Amino acid sequence: MSAPLRVPLLTAVVLLLLGACVASTTFTSTWKAPDVAAVTPIGKTIVAVFVGNDEGTRRAAEDQMAADLTARGAHGIAGYTILPTPPNAQHLNSDAARAALDKAGANAVVTMRVVSKDQRITVTPGTTTPAWYGGFGPYWGNGWGTVYQPGSVRTDTDVSVETLVYALKPNQPDKLLWASTSRTTNPNNLSSLINEVANATVREMSNQGFLAAK
Repeated sequence: MSAPLRVPLLTAVVLLLLGACVASTTFTSTWKAPDVAAVTPIGKTIVAVFVGNDEGTRRAAEDQMAADLTARGAHGIAGYTILPTPPNAQHLNSDAARAALDKAGANAVVTMRVVSKDQRITVTPGTTTPAWYGGFGPYWGNGWGTVYQPGSVRTDTDVSVETLVYALKPNQPDKLLWASTSRTTNPNNLSSLINEVANATVREMSNQGFLAAK
């Protein structure tokens, strides 16, 4: 079996360690390469990629991801600054993308992609309890205690995000080190979504021994 890979990829993951609690983010699946030892990110070059059709959204997301990585000690690079983007004819050319990554000296790539957005509607019916009508005294106390409680309708939005971490080594096949699918409930905006997924991912990576302790 090959020796464990020691990659800066950890950096990409660590970058997500923004600091807020991520109570609304859970994981539906996680995977880590079994032959990869815990890694640390300091000083590594990590490229952040947000896969999506809206160029404005992609750039905003990659800028934030890159800034987070840099804050964790890595050299974070927003993918759009070095990779072919539409309407460039090389946009979907993996060889062109890999050449750009090699030129930038990237040690790893972290990608995020929204894979689903669903709404859940929860209906809570109104409730009441029959009062006691046997006399004014009993009715008075019982009636006030059994007032009708109105129902409610609540709509929650669940956004599922796929996060992948690839190690890049010159003249060698790229290696997938980490993969996960998370579900975040009611993110306020794109920035909030990225922060929550990042924080939850870092925590999960640490729990699974993928990230080295500081």
